[in-house]
Amino acid sequence: METTNQQPEMEMTPEQLAEQKEKMLEFYRESMPYLRAQLDYEEMLLKIDEVRFKRTNIQYQFAMMANPPQEEETSEPTKSEGRKLKRG
Repeated sequence: METTNQQPEMEMTPEQLAEQKEKMLEFYRESMPYLRAQLDYEEMLLKIDEVRFKRTNIQYQFAMMANPPQEEETSEPTKSEGRKLKRG
């Protein structure tokens, strides 16, 4: 036999349904201050992350300007050099 926390479905009278709806509405109303606080918290975290990203990006750009990357020498000849043929 399987046990669950669900109650068997019962037909509710219109009065019981109205009472249940009112209880749900009251639950949501009571939860709003906590949800608003959570929203404020999440928005603040987002702003902090955005500012950190901008600051890190600026530091990276400054570092790139102060020390530009050196161009790597390639073993492939460039078009202006052309190919050199071996004599043999």
